[in-house]
Amino acid sequence: MKYIVVTGGVVSGLGKGVTISSMGRMLQGCGLRVTSIKIDPYLNVDAGTMSPFEHGETYVLDDGGETDLDLGNYERFLSVSLTSEHNITTGKVYRNVIGKERRGDYLGRTVQVVPHITNEIQEWIERVAHVPVDDAGRRHWEAREVVEDGSDIIDDGGTAARPPFHPHGVVVGGGGGDDNVGVADVCLIEVGGTVGDIESSVFLEALRQFQFRVGPDNFCLTFVSLVPIMGEEQKTKPTQHGVRDLRSVGLSPAVIFCRCREVLEDGAKAKIASFCHVDGPGCVLSVHDVSNVYHVPLLLLEQKLHRILADKLKLHELPELARRLDLTMDGVEDTSASWNLLEGGGGDNERVVNALTAPGRGLGGGGGGEGGGHNMTMSRSMVDWARMAFKLDRFEDEVRIVIVGKYTGLQDSYLSVIKSLKHASMAVERKLDLIWVEAAHLENDSDNEGGGMGGEKEYAEAWDKMKTAHGVVVPGGFGSRGFLGKVLAAKFCRENSIPYLGVCLGFQAMVVEYSRNVLMWEDANSTEFDDMTQNPVVVFMPEIDKENMGGTMRLGSRNTYFTHPTHADGSPSVTRIMYGNADVVSERHRHRYEVNPDRVDAIHDAGLKFVGRDETGTRMEVAELPRSVHPYYVGCQYHPEFKSRPLNPSPPFHGLLLAACGMLDEYVGGGK
Repeated sequence: MKYIVVTGGVVSGLGKGVTISSMGRMLQGCGLRVTSIKIDPYLNVDAGTMSPFEHGETYVLDDGGETDLDLGNYERFLSVSLTSEHNITTGKVYRNVIGKERRGDYLGRTVQVVPHITNEIQEWIERVAHVPVDDAGRRHWEAREVVEDGSDIIDDGGTAARPPFHPHGVVVGGGGGDDNVGVADVCLIEVGGTVGDIESSVFLEALRQFQFRVGPDNFCLTFVSLVPIMGEEQKTKPTQHGVRDLRSVGLSPAVIFCRCREVLEDGAKAKIASFCHVDGPGCVLSVHDVSNVYHVPLLLLEQKLHRILADKLKLHELPELARRLDLTMDGVEDTSASWNLLEGGGGDNERVVNALTAPGRGLGGGGGGEGGGHNMTMSRSMVDWARMAFKLDRFEDEVRIVIVGKYTGLQDSYLSVIKSLKHASMAVERKLDLIWVEAAHLENDSDNEGGGMGGEKEYAEAWDKMKTAHGVVVPGGFGSRGFLGKVLAAKFCRENSIPYLGVCLGFQAMVVEYSRNVLMWEDANSTEFDDMTQNPVVVFMPEIDKENMGGTMRLGSRNTYFTHPTHADGSPSVTRIMYGNADVVSERHRHRYEVNPDRVDAIHDAGLKFVGRDETGTRMEVAELPRSVHPYYVGCQYHPEFKSRPLNPSPPFHGLLLAACGMLDEYVGGGK
């Protein structure tokens, strides 16, 4: 196993997550299997109870882990499915060590930060790095973990059975005949925060020890820093100080990624290389602003990062990689000189896309790479990725999507929703114009449940934005503020035939709105907001813990069955069509409330069709209006945004964009 660690300095929020994800995508293009670990130094056990305003969205994994949003970047870029164990926090580490101490595992010894905490961190990294994260590897791994009596082995982390397979992801791993099938070749480790933070010091000490534990040929440290521009000069001093702090704890980076508004100048590279103890200016990489984030893997490729890492980690010497390692990426590397990303531009996009689409352009042609062969699936995915990145810059026609939410002050609160919309917009070849509407601004003083958060000006502006929408998304959330605005948004879209997608709370808002205005249950509500309502159409799930908040929701991947694939008018379920007419789909959940089973039949019979349900048939998962009534009016209790991928968009979001662009009829009629 090879380990690549990414640390950061100067300031937080430089994009370590995107950098490490882009590095992983590039290595996949070389034929390597990749996994990722995120270290978060905060004391919280997980991100589940953290405010979206402070920390951005909580990203949910297949096994129900509530994690940092960077794990979403890893999954989207690498098309892998991680577990909660891939997110290491100070809270988790100390909880494990204290648990061992209480059991007497340390046999009376004094428990200390060194060696007990640092050893726990190192053991955690090594254990999780060997967990397969692509579909092929997980399938093999799960088969090994079924014991003779049919039960599942419990691993050291207390997790039963691996999470279910990703239904939309790309298979990026290969086979083999031994116990290492599907295990990653490279583990990418991101250390959250910045070097010098008190919280991260124990993790840096653990990594200092870890480099000797695994050996210098298996460990590569990298550093992400900021190069600000003052006047017209690129300042290197912040990077020098950050690397000095890192070296003071016994860690010296082999590669430095310099985040800058503009392309890093040769003089700045040379100065950083000289003062920061790296092997020449070639190991100082410019990670400047680009037109879209999908260019970043190509930017790293253009600067030969894959060859730097191959030399540092001695990848050519591994016999198990002989048939897979291809540093030419089936010829894609040679085309990088024409991309002009290192010149601060995107080159001639039309010419680049045509070159990537040309016959034989790595999409099945022969040829071999260094090491005696190449993985065609990997090479193909890198060609497709490059084509996608350059095509995205060419889109001219816009599609306007309104997001009605309560955390609009920090867009990272809806990061996966934004990414899902972008993935879907790429699929329909439209430039995405996102419009933000604060849900509370859609309310006014005359509404039954009190006035909105803003004044008359905010109210008018919010509704003006709604009227320009080609489509509307109402994402999940918690708390009463803005819920009425979400209900009003659902009503507006239903009555004006505007494509609508409600996710989690947005789905529940659909149900409340329909109950109030079609079934005429005027006080219909969720018991989350009114536990005295006479028409509780959304209720607290009976199995949920009411006392503790962390990790107590209905979490993780669960199956949804399309129990009503055809409507009364004979038309098929549009949601099921978007899932390729599947009978069962697996999506991720995060909620405490559900549609009241006692009210399901009345609502369904009134026209809002619950076409998707859980395995018992009593928990509602998907609701929609028939297409004879509305072009696209869909809600889902689960969070489909967590499984969207750049080259494989989430089906509900894809359907919304198709409807918003007037393409859904053609898509459905074409037998898609």
